[in-house]
Amino acid sequence: MLQQLYIRNFTLIEELDIAFNRGFSVITGETGAGKSIILGAIGLLLGSRADAKQIKMGADKCIIEAHFDLSQYDLQSLFDENDIDYDVHDCIIRREVNSNGKSRAFVNDTPVGLNILRELGVNLVDIHSQHQNLLLQKEDFQLGVLDVIAADRKLKEEYQLSFKAYKKVEKQLQQLHEEIEKTKENEDFLRFQVNEIEQAHLEEGMQEELEQESETMAHAEEIKSGLYFADNLLNGDEAGLVQQLKQVSQSLQSIEKVYPKVKELCDRMNSTYIELKDISEGISGSIDGIDFDPIRQEEINDKLDTLYSLQQKFHVSTVKELLDTLMNFKQQLHNIEYGEEELSVLEKEIGRLQSHAENLAGRLTISRKEAGMQVEREMHNRLIPLGMPNIRFKVELLGKSLSEDGADKVQFLFSANKSTALQPVAKVASGGEISRVMLSLKAMISNAVKLPTIIFDEIDTGVSGWVAEQMAQIMYEMGESGRQVICITHLPQIAAMGTTHYRVSKRETQQGTTSHMVSLSQKERILEIAQMLSGNDISDAAIENAKSLLRIRI
Repeated sequence: MLQQLYIRNFTLIEELDIAFNRGFSVITGETGAGKSIILGAIGLLLGSRADAKQIKMGADKCIIEAHFDLSQYDLQSLFDENDIDYDVHDCIIRREVNSNGKSRAFVNDTPVGLNILRELGVNLVDIHSQHQNLLLQKEDFQLGVLDVIAADRKLKEEYQLSFKAYKKVEKQLQQLHEEIEKTKENEDFLRFQVNEIEQAHLEEGMQEELEQESETMAHAEEIKSGLYFADNLLNGDEAGLVQQLKQVSQSLQSIEKVYPKVKELCDRMNSTYIELKDISEGISGSIDGIDFDPIRQEEINDKLDTLYSLQQKFHVSTVKELLDTLMNFKQQLHNIEYGEEELSVLEKEIGRLQSHAENLAGRLTISRKEAGMQVEREMHNRLIPLGMPNIRFKVELLGKSLSEDGADKVQFLFSANKSTALQPVAKVASGGEISRVMLSLKAMISNAVKLPTIIFDEIDTGVSGWVAEQMAQIMYEMGESGRQVICITHLPQIAAMGTTHYRVSKRETQQGTTSHMVSLSQKERILEIAQMLSGNDISDAAIENAKSLLRIRI
Protein backbone atom coordinates (compact mmCIF):
# COMPACT_ATOMS: atom_id res chain seq x y z
CA MET A 1 0.00 0.00 0.00
CA LEU A 2 1.21 3.52 -0.82
CA GLN A 3 1.49 5.35 2.51
CA GLN A 4 3.36 8.57 1.74
CA LEU A 5 4.44 10.43 -1.38
CA TYR A 6 7.08 13.18 -1.38
CA ILE A 7 7.85 15.22 -4.50
CA ARG A 8 10.31 18.09 -4.85
CA ASN A 9 11.09 20.19 -7.92
CA PHE A 10 9.20 17.97 -10.35
CA THR A 11 7.72 19.94 -13.29
CA LEU A 12 5.19 22.33 -11.63
CA ILE A 13 5.50 20.87 -8.13
CA GLU A 14 7.92 22.73 -5.90
CA GLU A 15 7.33 20.50 -2.88
CA LEU A 16 4.58 18.03 -2.00
CA ASP A 17 4.40 15.71 0.99
CA ILE A 18 1.10 13.88 1.30
CA ALA A 19 -0.20 10.74 3.02
CA PHE A 20 -2.48 8.16 1.43
CA ASN A 21 -5.01 5.90 3.14
CA ARG A 22 -6.43 2.48 2.58
CA GLY A 23 -9.71 2.05 0.76
CA PHE A 24 -11.04 4.14 -2.11
CA SER A 25 -9.48 7.58 -2.62
CA VAL A 26 -10.32 10.13 -5.30
CA ILE A 27 -8.27 12.93 -6.82
CA THR A 28 -10.03 15.86 -8.49
CA GLY A 29 -9.00 19.19 -9.95
CA GLU A 30 -9.34 21.34 -13.02
CA THR A 31 -7.83 20.22 -16.30
CA GLY A 32 -4.15 21.18 -16.31
CA ALA A 33 -3.96 21.55 -12.54
CA GLY A 34 -1.32 18.84 -12.27
CA LYS A 35 -3.09 15.51 -11.75
CA SER A 36 -1.05 13.95 -14.55
CA ILE A 37 2.10 15.30 -12.89
CA ILE A 38 1.35 13.19 -9.81
CA LEU A 39 1.04 10.14 -12.04
CA GLY A 40 4.28 11.06 -13.82
CA ALA A 41 6.11 11.23 -10.51
CA ILE A 42 4.79 7.82 -9.45
CA GLY A 43 5.75 6.50 -12.88
CA LEU A 44 9.35 7.56 -12.27
CA LEU A 45 9.31 5.56 -9.04
CA LEU A 46 8.14 2.55 -11.03
CA GLY A 47 11.09 2.81 -13.41
CA SER A 48 9.88 4.96 -16.29
CA ARG A 49 12.42 6.91 -18.31
CA ALA A 50 13.83 10.07 -16.72
CA ASP A 51 14.18 13.37 -18.55
CA ALA A 52 15.96 16.52 -17.41
CA LYS A 53 12.94 18.50 -18.70
CA GLN A 54 10.96 17.06 -15.79
CA ILE A 55 12.99 19.14 -13.33
CA LYS A 56 11.30 22.33 -12.20
CA MET A 57 12.81 25.39 -13.83
CA GLY A 58 15.66 26.82 -11.77
CA ALA A 59 16.31 23.63 -9.77
CA ASP A 60 19.37 21.37 -10.03
CA LYS A 61 17.50 18.10 -9.53
CA CYS A 62 14.14 16.62 -8.64
CA ILE A 63 13.38 14.01 -5.99
CA ILE A 64 10.45 11.61 -5.75
CA GLU A 65 10.17 9.39 -2.70
CA ALA A 66 7.41 7.04 -1.59
CA HIS A 67 6.81 4.86 1.46
CA PHE A 68 5.03 1.53 0.98
CA ASP A 69 3.58 -1.01 3.39
CA LEU A 70 4.46 -4.47 2.02
CA SER A 71 2.59 -6.55 4.59
CA GLN A 72 0.02 -7.75 2.03
CA TYR A 73 2.63 -8.97 -0.45
CA ASP A 74 5.19 -11.78 -0.33
CA LEU A 75 8.18 -9.84 -1.65
CA GLN A 76 11.01 -10.79 0.71
CA SER A 77 12.63 -13.13 -1.83
CA LEU A 78 12.90 -10.23 -4.32
CA PHE A 79 14.74 -8.17 -1.71
CA ASP A 80 16.98 -11.07 -0.67
CA GLU A 81 17.93 -11.89 -4.27
CA ASN A 82 19.04 -8.30 -4.84
CA ASP A 83 20.69 -7.86 -1.42
CA ILE A 84 18.30 -5.09 -0.33
CA ASP A 85 17.24 -4.50 3.28
CA TYR A 86 13.66 -5.65 3.81
CA ASP A 87 11.27 -3.67 6.00
CA VAL A 88 7.78 -5.08 5.57
CA HIS A 89 6.05 -2.03 7.10
CA ASP A 90 8.10 0.78 5.54
CA CYS A 91 9.72 0.25 2.15
CA ILE A 92 11.23 3.51 0.89
CA ILE A 93 11.71 4.00 -2.85
CA ARG A 94 13.51 7.13 -4.04
CA ARG A 95 14.37 8.43 -7.49
CA GLU A 96 16.56 11.45 -8.20
CA VAL A 97 16.93 13.10 -11.61
CA ASN A 98 19.80 15.53 -12.19
CA SER A 99 19.89 18.44 -14.61
CA ASN A 100 22.23 16.46 -16.92
CA GLY A 101 19.45 13.90 -17.42
CA LYS A 102 21.08 11.18 -15.34
CA SER A 103 19.09 9.55 -12.57
CA ARG A 104 19.67 7.42 -9.51
CA ALA A 105 17.29 5.03 -7.81
CA PHE A 106 17.31 3.67 -4.26
CA VAL A 107 15.29 1.09 -2.38
CA ASN A 108 15.73 1.37 1.38
CA ASP A 109 18.86 3.46 0.72
CA THR A 110 20.39 0.72 -1.47
CA PRO A 111 21.26 1.88 -5.02
CA VAL A 112 19.38 -0.20 -7.60
CA GLY A 113 19.08 -0.39 -11.37
CA LEU A 114 15.89 0.49 -13.24
CA ASN A 115 15.24 -3.21 -13.94
CA ILE A 116 14.89 -3.87 -10.20
CA LEU A 117 12.79 -0.72 -9.79
CA ARG A 118 10.44 -1.90 -12.55
CA GLU A 119 10.21 -5.41 -11.12
CA LEU A 120 9.37 -4.05 -7.71
CA GLY A 121 6.99 -1.45 -9.15
CA VAL A 122 4.90 -4.08 -10.96
CA ASN A 123 4.22 -5.67 -7.57
CA LEU A 124 3.37 -2.38 -5.84
CA VAL A 125 1.33 -0.15 -8.16
CA ASP A 126 -0.95 -0.79 -11.12
CA ILE A 127 -1.64 2.44 -13.02
CA HIS A 128 -4.66 2.12 -15.28
CA SER A 129 -4.71 4.96 -17.76
CA GLN A 130 -6.48 5.26 -21.12
CA HIS A 131 -3.56 3.70 -22.98
CA GLN A 132 -3.96 0.58 -20.85
CA ASN A 133 -7.34 0.03 -22.52
CA LEU A 134 -5.25 -1.02 -25.52
CA LEU A 135 -4.41 -4.17 -23.55
CA LEU A 136 -7.77 -5.50 -24.71
CA GLN A 137 -6.18 -5.85 -28.14
CA LYS A 138 -3.42 -8.07 -26.79
CA GLU A 139 -3.93 -11.79 -26.63
CA ASP A 140 -1.41 -12.27 -23.81
CA PHE A 141 -3.41 -9.88 -21.57
CA GLN A 142 -6.64 -11.77 -22.22
CA LEU A 143 -4.90 -15.10 -21.63
CA GLY A 144 -3.42 -13.68 -18.44
CA VAL A 145 -6.91 -12.81 -17.19
CA LEU A 146 -8.00 -16.42 -17.71
CA ASP A 147 -4.94 -17.75 -15.90
CA VAL A 148 -5.55 -15.45 -12.94
CA ILE A 149 -9.16 -16.59 -12.65
CA ALA A 150 -8.14 -20.22 -13.20
CA ALA A 151 -5.46 -19.93 -10.48
CA ASP A 152 -3.27 -22.25 -12.58
CA ARG A 153 0.10 -20.63 -11.84
CA LYS A 154 1.82 -23.82 -10.70
CA LEU A 155 0.45 -25.81 -13.63
CA LYS A 156 1.55 -23.06 -16.05
CA GLU A 157 5.06 -22.98 -14.54
CA GLU A 158 5.28 -26.77 -14.84
CA TYR A 159 4.17 -26.55 -18.47
CA GLN A 160 6.69 -23.80 -19.28
CA LEU A 161 9.56 -25.87 -17.85
CA SER A 162 8.40 -28.84 -19.92
CA PHE A 163 8.05 -26.70 -23.05
CA LYS A 164 11.56 -25.25 -22.63
CA ALA A 165 13.03 -28.74 -22.25
CA TYR A 166 11.17 -29.85 -25.40
CA LYS A 167 12.37 -26.83 -27.43
CA LYS A 168 15.94 -27.28 -26.19
CA VAL A 169 16.16 -30.86 -27.48
CA GLU A 170 14.35 -29.83 -30.67
CA LYS A 171 17.05 -27.22 -31.24
CA GLN A 172 19.76 -29.83 -30.60
CA LEU A 173 18.15 -32.09 -33.19
CA GLN A 174 18.00 -29.28 -35.74
CA GLN A 175 21.65 -28.37 -35.14
CA LEU A 176 22.73 -32.00 -35.48
CA HIS A 177 20.75 -32.32 -38.73
CA GLU A 178 22.47 -29.21 -40.11
CA GLU A 179 25.92 -30.37 -38.99
CA ILE A 180 25.46 -33.79 -40.57
CA GLU A 181 24.25 -32.33 -43.86
CA LYS A 182 27.07 -29.84 -43.94
CA THR A 183 29.78 -32.36 -43.05
CA LYS A 184 28.47 -34.89 -45.58
CA GLU A 185 29.16 -32.36 -48.32
CA ASN A 186 32.74 -31.98 -47.05
CA GLU A 187 33.39 -35.59 -45.99
CA ASP A 188 36.21 -36.24 -48.47
CA PHE A 189 37.91 -32.97 -47.61
CA LEU A 190 37.54 -33.71 -43.88
CA ARG A 191 39.21 -37.11 -44.29
CA PHE A 192 42.02 -35.48 -46.26
CA GLN A 193 42.57 -32.93 -43.47
CA VAL A 194 42.53 -35.62 -40.77
CA ASN A 195 45.09 -37.66 -42.73
CA GLU A 196 47.24 -34.57 -43.28
CA ILE A 197 47.40 -33.75 -39.57
CA GLU A 198 47.86 -37.39 -38.48
CA GLN A 199 50.84 -37.81 -40.80
CA ALA A 200 52.67 -35.16 -38.78
CA HIS A 201 52.62 -37.54 -35.75
CA LEU A 202 51.92 -34.68 -33.39
CA GLU A 203 52.67 -34.78 -29.67
CA GLU A 204 52.25 -31.99 -27.17
CA GLY A 205 55.61 -30.30 -26.45
CA MET A 206 57.28 -31.58 -29.60
CA GLN A 207 57.49 -28.14 -31.19
CA GLU A 208 59.44 -26.70 -28.26
CA GLU A 209 61.80 -29.70 -28.22
CA LEU A 210 62.46 -29.50 -31.97
CA GLU A 211 63.05 -25.74 -31.86
CA GLN A 212 65.50 -26.15 -28.99
CA GLU A 213 67.35 -28.98 -30.74
CA SER A 214 67.57 -26.89 -33.92
CA GLU A 215 68.95 -23.96 -31.95
CA THR A 216 71.58 -26.19 -30.28
CA MET A 217 72.70 -27.72 -33.57
CA ALA A 218 72.98 -24.29 -35.20
CA HIS A 219 75.49 -23.25 -32.49
CA ALA A 220 77.22 -26.62 -32.06
CA GLU A 221 80.77 -25.36 -32.57
CA GLU A 222 80.29 -22.44 -30.19
CA ILE A 223 78.77 -24.70 -27.53
CA LYS A 224 81.44 -27.37 -27.93
CA SER A 225 84.22 -24.78 -27.68
CA GLY A 226 82.77 -23.44 -24.43
CA LEU A 227 82.43 -26.93 -22.99
CA TYR A 228 86.02 -27.88 -23.99
CA PHE A 229 87.38 -24.73 -22.33
CA ALA A 230 85.46 -25.41 -19.11
CA ASP A 231 86.50 -29.07 -19.13
CA ASN A 232 90.16 -28.12 -19.59
CA LEU A 233 90.03 -25.74 -16.61
CA LEU A 234 88.55 -28.45 -14.46
CA ASN A 235 90.59 -31.46 -15.62
CA GLY A 236 93.60 -30.10 -17.50
CA ASP A 237 96.70 -32.11 -16.57
CA GLU A 238 97.69 -31.82 -12.90
CA ALA A 239 96.73 -28.11 -12.72
CA GLY A 240 93.02 -28.76 -13.21
CA LEU A 241 90.68 -27.44 -10.54
CA VAL A 242 89.33 -30.89 -9.73
CA GLN A 243 92.82 -32.28 -9.10
CA GLN A 244 93.81 -29.22 -7.06
CA LEU A 245 90.70 -29.52 -4.86
CA LYS A 246 91.51 -33.17 -4.34
CA GLN A 247 94.99 -32.23 -3.15
CA VAL A 248 93.56 -29.56 -0.81
CA SER A 249 91.15 -32.11 0.66
CA GLN A 250 93.97 -34.67 1.16
CA SER A 251 96.16 -32.03 2.80
CA LEU A 252 93.46 -31.18 5.32
CA GLN A 253 92.79 -34.84 6.02
CA SER A 254 96.47 -35.40 6.84
CA ILE A 255 96.34 -32.98 9.80
CA GLU A 256 92.91 -33.91 11.06
CA LYS A 257 94.22 -36.23 13.80
CA VAL A 258 96.59 -33.65 15.23
CA TYR A 259 94.31 -30.68 14.61
CA PRO A 260 90.66 -31.78 15.12
CA LYS A 261 89.30 -28.27 14.49
CA VAL A 262 90.03 -28.72 10.80
CA LYS A 263 87.51 -31.57 10.51
CA GLU A 264 84.56 -29.30 9.58
CA LEU A 265 86.61 -27.54 6.91
CA CYS A 266 87.83 -30.89 5.68
CA ASP A 267 84.27 -32.17 5.31
CA ARG A 268 83.14 -29.06 3.48
CA MET A 269 86.13 -29.22 1.14
CA ASN A 270 85.48 -32.89 0.45
CA SER A 271 81.81 -32.09 -0.40
CA THR A 272 82.96 -29.30 -2.71
CA TYR A 273 85.40 -31.68 -4.41
CA ILE A 274 82.66 -34.28 -4.96
CA GLU A 275 80.25 -31.66 -6.35
CA LEU A 276 82.85 -30.16 -8.67
CA LYS A 277 83.91 -33.59 -9.86
CA ASP A 278 80.26 -34.37 -10.68
CA ILE A 279 79.96 -31.09 -12.60
CA SER A 280 83.15 -31.92 -14.45
CA GLU A 281 81.81 -35.30 -15.50
CA GLY A 282 78.57 -33.67 -16.65
CA ILE A 283 80.51 -31.22 -18.83
CA SER A 284 82.63 -34.02 -20.27
CA GLY A 285 79.52 -36.04 -21.05
CA SER A 286 77.87 -33.04 -22.73
CA ILE A 287 80.84 -32.65 -25.08
CA ASP A 288 80.18 -36.08 -26.52
CA GLY A 289 76.54 -35.17 -27.17
CA ILE A 290 77.29 -32.03 -29.17
CA ASP A 291 77.82 -32.73 -32.84
CA PHE A 292 76.52 -31.08 -35.96
CA ASP A 293 74.53 -33.63 -37.92
CA PRO A 294 73.36 -32.19 -41.24
CA ILE A 295 70.99 -35.12 -41.78
CA ARG A 296 69.36 -34.60 -38.37
CA GLN A 297 69.26 -30.84 -38.98
CA GLU A 298 67.38 -31.38 -42.23
CA GLU A 299 65.00 -33.80 -40.50
CA ILE A 300 64.27 -31.22 -37.77
CA ASN A 301 63.73 -28.45 -40.27
CA ASP A 302 61.33 -30.62 -42.26
CA LYS A 303 59.27 -31.41 -39.16
CA LEU A 304 59.20 -27.75 -38.12
CA ASP A 305 58.24 -26.66 -41.63
CA THR A 306 55.37 -29.15 -41.54
CA LEU A 307 54.26 -27.84 -38.15
CA TYR A 308 54.41 -24.20 -39.20
CA SER A 309 52.55 -24.96 -42.42
CA LEU A 310 49.76 -26.79 -40.58
CA GLN A 311 49.45 -24.01 -38.01
CA GLN A 312 49.18 -21.41 -40.74
CA LYS A 313 46.66 -23.46 -42.69
CA PHE A 314 44.35 -24.02 -39.71
CA HIS A 315 44.91 -20.58 -38.16
CA VAL A 316 46.41 -21.83 -34.89
CA SER A 317 49.72 -21.24 -33.10
CA THR A 318 50.40 -24.37 -31.02
CA VAL A 319 50.53 -28.13 -31.42
CA LYS A 320 47.77 -28.46 -28.82
CA GLU A 321 45.46 -26.35 -30.97
CA LEU A 322 46.30 -28.53 -33.96
CA LEU A 323 45.39 -31.62 -31.94
CA ASP A 324 42.11 -29.94 -30.91
CA THR A 325 41.41 -29.24 -34.59
CA LEU A 326 42.09 -32.88 -35.40
CA MET A 327 39.65 -33.98 -32.68
CA ASN A 328 37.01 -31.61 -34.09
CA PHE A 329 37.41 -33.06 -37.58
CA LYS A 330 37.19 -36.59 -36.21
CA GLN A 331 34.02 -35.66 -34.27
CA GLN A 332 32.44 -34.39 -37.48
CA LEU A 333 33.32 -37.63 -39.23
CA HIS A 334 31.91 -39.51 -36.24
CA ASN A 335 28.64 -37.56 -36.61
CA ILE A 336 28.48 -38.64 -40.25
CA GLU A 337 29.10 -42.28 -39.41
CA TYR A 338 26.94 -42.47 -36.29
CA GLY A 339 24.71 -39.40 -36.72
CA GLU A 340 21.65 -41.38 -37.73
CA GLU A 341 21.77 -43.24 -34.42
CA GLU A 342 22.07 -39.98 -32.48
CA LEU A 343 19.26 -38.46 -34.52
CA SER A 344 17.09 -41.43 -33.66
CA VAL A 345 17.84 -41.03 -29.94
CA LEU A 346 17.03 -37.31 -30.05
CA GLU A 347 13.84 -37.88 -32.03
CA LYS A 348 12.61 -40.36 -29.42
CA GLU A 349 13.45 -37.89 -26.64
CA ILE A 350 11.63 -35.12 -28.50
CA GLY A 351 8.58 -37.33 -28.85
CA ARG A 352 8.58 -38.02 -25.13
CA LEU A 353 9.03 -34.35 -24.18
CA GLN A 354 6.44 -33.18 -26.72
CA SER A 355 3.91 -35.67 -25.40
CA HIS A 356 4.53 -34.48 -21.83
CA ALA A 357 4.19 -30.81 -22.85
CA GLU A 358 0.99 -31.53 -24.81
CA ASN A 359 -0.47 -33.31 -21.79
CA LEU A 360 0.23 -30.30 -19.55
CA ALA A 361 -1.04 -27.91 -22.25
CA GLY A 362 -4.26 -29.94 -22.38
CA ARG A 363 -4.70 -29.58 -18.64
CA LEU A 364 -4.12 -25.83 -19.02
CA THR A 365 -6.78 -25.68 -21.72
CA ILE A 366 -9.32 -27.41 -19.47
CA SER A 367 -8.65 -24.97 -16.61
CA ARG A 368 -8.85 -22.01 -19.00
CA LYS A 369 -12.17 -23.19 -20.47
CA GLU A 370 -13.63 -23.40 -16.98
CA ALA A 371 -12.20 -19.95 -16.16
CA GLY A 372 -13.60 -18.62 -19.45
CA MET A 373 -17.13 -19.66 -18.48
CA GLN A 374 -16.66 -17.96 -15.10
CA VAL A 375 -15.41 -14.77 -16.79
CA GLU A 376 -18.43 -14.78 -19.11
CA ARG A 377 -20.85 -15.08 -16.18
CA GLU A 378 -19.10 -12.45 -14.03
CA MET A 379 -18.65 -9.94 -16.86
CA HIS A 380 -22.31 -10.33 -17.77
CA ASN A 381 -23.37 -9.73 -14.17
CA ARG A 382 -21.00 -6.77 -13.75
CA LEU A 383 -21.73 -4.99 -17.03
CA ILE A 384 -25.53 -5.08 -16.89
CA PRO A 385 -25.60 -2.68 -13.87
CA LEU A 386 -23.16 -0.45 -15.76
CA GLY A 387 -25.75 0.50 -18.36
CA MET A 388 -25.42 -2.47 -20.74
CA PRO A 389 -28.70 -4.43 -20.36
CA ASN A 390 -28.20 -6.34 -23.62
CA ILE A 391 -24.55 -7.14 -23.06
CA ARG A 392 -23.11 -10.30 -24.53
CA PHE A 393 -19.56 -11.23 -23.54
CA LYS A 394 -17.92 -14.42 -24.74
CA VAL A 395 -14.47 -15.91 -24.17
CA GLU A 396 -13.45 -17.66 -27.37
CA LEU A 397 -10.69 -20.23 -26.83
CA LEU A 398 -9.07 -21.70 -29.94
CA GLY A 399 -6.22 -24.14 -30.34
CA LYS A 400 -2.75 -23.30 -31.64
CA SER A 401 0.69 -24.88 -31.85
CA LEU A 402 2.56 -25.36 -28.60
CA SER A 403 4.09 -22.09 -27.46
CA GLU A 404 5.56 -20.69 -24.27
CA ASP A 405 2.11 -19.88 -22.86
CA GLY A 406 0.41 -23.12 -23.88
CA ALA A 407 -1.69 -24.26 -26.84
CA ASP A 408 -4.53 -21.76 -26.54
CA LYS A 409 -5.45 -18.65 -28.46
CA VAL A 410 -8.01 -16.45 -26.72
CA GLN A 411 -10.28 -13.61 -27.79
CA PHE A 412 -12.78 -11.62 -25.74
CA LEU A 413 -15.86 -11.16 -27.92
CA PHE A 414 -18.34 -8.40 -27.16
CA SER A 415 -21.66 -6.99 -28.22
CA ALA A 416 -23.66 -4.31 -26.44
CA ASN A 417 -26.77 -4.84 -28.57
CA LYS A 418 -28.95 -7.82 -29.39
CA SER A 419 -28.75 -7.13 -33.12
CA THR A 420 -24.97 -6.74 -33.29
CA ALA A 421 -22.84 -9.80 -33.90
CA LEU A 422 -20.14 -10.68 -31.40
CA GLN A 423 -16.80 -9.08 -32.35
CA PRO A 424 -13.41 -8.67 -30.64
CA VAL A 425 -14.07 -6.20 -27.83
CA ALA A 426 -11.30 -3.76 -28.79
CA LYS A 427 -12.76 -3.41 -32.31
CA VAL A 428 -16.43 -2.75 -31.54
CA ALA A 429 -16.66 -1.31 -28.03
CA SER A 430 -16.85 2.48 -27.64
CA GLY A 431 -14.52 4.38 -25.33
CA GLY A 432 -17.05 4.39 -22.51
CA GLU A 433 -17.82 0.70 -23.01
CA ILE A 434 -14.14 -0.23 -22.96
CA SER A 435 -13.67 1.73 -19.72
CA ARG A 436 -16.49 -0.25 -18.12
CA VAL A 437 -15.14 -3.54 -19.45
CA MET A 438 -11.67 -2.82 -18.09
CA LEU A 439 -13.02 -1.72 -14.71
CA SER A 440 -15.07 -4.90 -14.48
CA LEU A 441 -12.05 -7.02 -15.41
CA LYS A 442 -9.90 -5.30 -12.78
CA ALA A 443 -12.57 -5.76 -10.14
CA MET A 444 -12.94 -9.43 -11.05
CA ILE A 445 -9.18 -10.00 -10.98
CA SER A 446 -8.86 -8.19 -7.66
CA ASN A 447 -11.18 -10.77 -6.11
CA ALA A 448 -8.90 -13.56 -7.33
CA VAL A 449 -5.47 -12.20 -6.43
CA LYS A 450 -3.89 -9.54 -4.26
CA LEU A 451 -3.53 -6.68 -6.69
CA PRO A 452 -1.16 -3.89 -5.71
CA THR A 453 -2.29 -0.32 -5.25
CA ILE A 454 -4.56 0.42 -8.22
CA ILE A 455 -4.64 3.92 -9.70
CA PHE A 456 -7.43 4.62 -12.22
CA ASP A 457 -6.81 7.60 -14.49
CA GLU A 458 -9.83 8.66 -16.54
CA ILE A 459 -11.58 5.31 -16.12
CA ASP A 460 -14.76 7.40 -16.33
CA THR A 461 -14.16 8.40 -19.96
CA GLY A 462 -17.41 8.33 -21.93
CA VAL A 463 -19.73 7.75 -18.95
CA SER A 464 -21.85 9.95 -16.71
CA GLY A 465 -24.82 10.00 -14.37
CA TRP A 466 -26.14 6.72 -13.04
CA VAL A 467 -23.47 4.63 -14.83
CA ALA A 468 -20.76 6.72 -13.18
CA GLU A 469 -22.35 6.02 -9.80
CA GLN A 470 -22.26 2.29 -10.50
CA MET A 471 -18.59 2.47 -11.53
CA ALA A 472 -17.82 4.40 -8.36
CA GLN A 473 -19.62 1.74 -6.34
CA ILE A 474 -17.40 -0.96 -7.86
CA MET A 475 -14.23 0.97 -6.99
CA TYR A 476 -15.55 1.67 -3.49
CA GLU A 477 -16.23 -2.03 -2.94
CA MET A 478 -12.73 -2.87 -4.19
CA GLY A 479 -11.33 -0.46 -1.63
CA GLU A 480 -13.54 -1.81 1.16
CA SER A 481 -12.30 -5.36 0.47
CA GLY A 482 -8.80 -4.52 1.69
CA ARG A 483 -7.32 -2.93 -1.43
CA GLN A 484 -6.03 0.57 -2.00
CA VAL A 485 -7.82 2.15 -4.96
CA ILE A 486 -7.06 5.67 -6.15
CA CYS A 487 -9.12 7.26 -8.93
CA ILE A 488 -8.40 10.48 -10.80
CA THR A 489 -11.81 11.69 -11.93
CA HIS A 490 -13.78 14.60 -13.38
CA LEU A 491 -17.16 13.20 -12.34
CA PRO A 492 -18.85 14.30 -9.10
CA GLN A 493 -20.67 10.95 -8.81
CA ILE A 494 -17.33 9.15 -8.55
CA ALA A 495 -15.65 11.82 -6.41
CA ALA A 496 -18.45 11.57 -3.84
CA MET A 497 -17.83 7.85 -3.29
CA GLY A 498 -14.23 8.24 -2.14
CA THR A 499 -13.41 7.60 1.50
CA THR A 500 -10.58 10.12 1.08
CA HIS A 501 -10.70 13.07 -1.29
CA TYR A 502 -7.65 14.97 -2.64
CA ARG A 503 -7.74 18.12 -4.74
CA VAL A 504 -4.99 19.22 -7.12
CA SER A 505 -4.78 22.90 -7.98
CA LYS A 506 -2.30 25.33 -9.50
CA ARG A 507 -1.27 28.78 -8.42
CA GLU A 508 0.40 31.62 -10.24
CA THR A 509 3.35 33.14 -8.35
CA GLN A 510 6.16 35.53 -9.20
CA GLN A 511 8.40 32.49 -9.65
CA GLY A 512 5.93 30.86 -12.06
CA THR A 513 3.08 28.35 -11.96
CA THR A 514 3.11 25.77 -9.16
CA SER A 515 0.90 22.76 -8.57
CA HIS A 516 -0.42 21.69 -5.15
CA MET A 517 -2.33 18.75 -3.73
CA VAL A 518 -4.25 18.64 -0.44
CA SER A 519 -6.58 16.29 1.40
CA LEU A 520 -10.05 17.80 1.75
CA SER A 521 -12.19 18.05 4.85
CA GLN A 522 -15.88 17.18 4.70
CA LYS A 523 -16.86 20.84 4.19
CA GLU A 524 -14.21 21.28 1.50
CA ARG A 525 -15.47 18.15 -0.24
CA ILE A 526 -18.98 19.56 -0.43
CA LEU A 527 -17.70 22.73 -2.10
CA GLU A 528 -15.42 20.80 -4.45
CA ILE A 529 -18.21 18.47 -5.61
CA ALA A 530 -20.64 21.39 -5.89
CA GLN A 531 -18.15 23.16 -8.13
CA MET A 532 -17.80 20.00 -10.23
CA LEU A 533 -21.60 20.03 -10.61
CA SER A 534 -22.19 23.70 -11.43
CA GLY A 535 -18.85 25.33 -12.23
CA ASN A 536 -17.30 28.32 -10.49
CA ASP A 537 -20.68 29.90 -9.63
CA ILE A 538 -21.68 27.49 -6.87
CA SER A 539 -25.41 27.60 -6.26
CA ASP A 540 -27.32 26.47 -3.19
CA ALA A 541 -28.85 23.74 -5.33
CA ALA A 542 -25.40 22.51 -6.28
CA ILE A 543 -24.38 22.40 -2.62
CA GLU A 544 -27.51 20.43 -1.71
CA ASN A 545 -26.87 18.12 -4.63
CA ALA A 546 -23.27 17.63 -3.46
CA LYS A 547 -24.47 16.77 0.05
CA SER A 548 -26.92 14.31 -1.45
CA LEU A 549 -24.18 12.62 -3.47
CA LEU A 550 -21.95 12.37 -0.42
CA ARG A 551 -24.75 10.67 1.52
CA ILE A 552 -24.71 7.85 -1.02
CA ARG A 553 -21.63 6.57 0.73
CA ILE A 554 -22.84 7.22 4.27
